[in-house]
Amino acid sequence: MISTVPSQKEVRESRLSYPGWRVVLAAFFGVMVSFAAVVPYTFSLFLAPLHEAFGWKREGISMAFGITAMTVAVCSPGIGHLLDRFPPRRIILPAIVAFSLGLGSLSLLTPRLIHFYAVYFLLGVVGNATAQLAYSRTVSTWFSSKRGLAFALMLTGGGVGSILLPILAHHMIVHYGWRSAYLALGVTALVVGFPLTALFVQERPPAGPGHPHHAETGMSFGQAMRSPVIWVLFASVLLYAFSANGAIAHLSAILVGYGAGSGAMALSIMGAAGVAGRLVTGYLLDRFFAPRVSFCLLLMVCGALVMLAHAHTAGWGIASAAILGFGMGSEIDVTPYLLARYCGLKSLSMLYGCSWTAYAFGAAFGPVIVGKAFDAWGGYAPGLVELLALPCLIAAGLTLLLPAYSPAATPLPQAVPEGLLSPPAIAE
Repeated sequence: MISTVPSQKEVRESRLSYPGWRVVLAAFFGVMVSFAAVVPYTFSLFLAPLHEAFGWKREGISMAFGITAMTVAVCSPGIGHLLDRFPPRRIILPAIVAFSLGLGSLSLLTPRLIHFYAVYFLLGVVGNATAQLAYSRTVSTWFSSKRGLAFALMLTGGGVGSILLPILAHHMIVHYGWRSAYLALGVTALVVGFPLTALFVQERPPAGPGHPHHAETGMSFGQAMRSPVIWVLFASVLLYAFSANGAIAHLSAILVGYGAGSGAMALSIMGAAGVAGRLVTGYLLDRFFAPRVSFCLLLMVCGALVMLAHAHTAGWGIASAAILGFGMGSEIDVTPYLLARYCGLKSLSMLYGCSWTAYAFGAAFGPVIVGKAFDAWGGYAPGLVELLALPCLIAAGLTLLLPAYSPAATPLPQAVPEGLLSPPAIAE
C-alpha cells in the first residue's frame, strides 16, 4: 500500500518560506527575458522594418535566424559542461550581459548584412546560458518531491515572455522605430534577468561536513552516455521536435483557408495552452511515473496533428492548435526532469545541452521536409499532416522502454538541517 502521509521532505518543500522557491522565482524571470523567449518570438517583427531600412531580402534576413539556431545547437553541450564545472551563476551572469549588449547593439545596425549575422551568431553562442538550460541545474539541487512543479514554474517564464515580449517589441517599433525596439529588448533582458539571478540563483548547500554536494551526485557524462536510457531520451526528443516544429512552422499556412486571422489566433491560443500545459505537467510529474506522463503527452500531440489534418473549420483548426500547444508545452518540462531522475545532477547541464542539440536537429529538418512535401504534393493534403504525426508516435513508443528510476545511480538530495537553508543570496 502506498502511504498518503507526506514525507518531511515534501512538507518542507511545500512551504512558501522554503528558500528554493526564491531560486525558482529568479529563474522564472530569468527565463522570461532569455534567448528562448526573445529571439524566436520577436524575430519576425523586424523582417519588414529591416527590409525597408536596408533593402535586405527576406531570405537574407531569415538566414540570421538559421545561424543563431545552429549556433545554439552546437554550443549547448559546451555551455552545459561549463555549468557542471562551475557555479551556474558565474556562467549565467556574464551570458546575460553579453546577450543584452548584443541585442542592444542591433540598434546600431549598419547596411552591411554581415554585421547582422555576426550579432546573431553571438546571441546563439551565449543564448542557452541565459535560458532554462542554465537554470535547471540550480533548481534541481533544491527540490526532490516538488521538482516537477519547480521545473514547470521556471519554464512558464518562457511562455509568459513569449506573450509579453512581442507586444513590447511591436509597440516600440510602431511608436519609436525598430532601433529603439532592439534597444528596449536589450535593456529589458539586462534589468529583469541580471539582478534576481545575482541575488538568488545559488545551488543548495550540502547537508553538512562529510556529505557530497547535491550537484556531485549521480552519473558522470561518460557513464550517462553509455546508458541506453540516454539514447532513448535523445531519440525521443529528436523525433518529437521533428513532428511538432514541422507543424508549427506551417500552421498559419495550413489554416489560411479558414480566414486571414485564423493562423494568428491559433498561434496565440497555442502559446497560452503551452503555459497551462507546463503547470499541469509539473503537478503530474511529482505524482506519477514521468515516462508514462511523457507517453500520454506525446500521444496528445499525435492526436492534435491528426485533428489538424482533418480540420474543416477555423474552430476545429484552432482547437487542434490548442491541444498541440498543451502537449508541446508539457513535453518541454519532461526532458530535464527525466535526465535528473535517471542520471542525477553531476552532469545534468551537459546532458541537457546534448538534448537541446537533438531537439535543434529535429526542429531544423521538420519544417524543411514538410515544405518539400508541400511542393511535391501541391498542398497540405490530410495524408501529409497525418504522416507528420508518425515520428511523434514513435517517440511515444520509445518512452515505454524507459525503466524504473535507480536510486543507487541517482541518489536524491539528502535532508539539510533547517539552519543550513539560509536564503540563497550569499556570494559563491
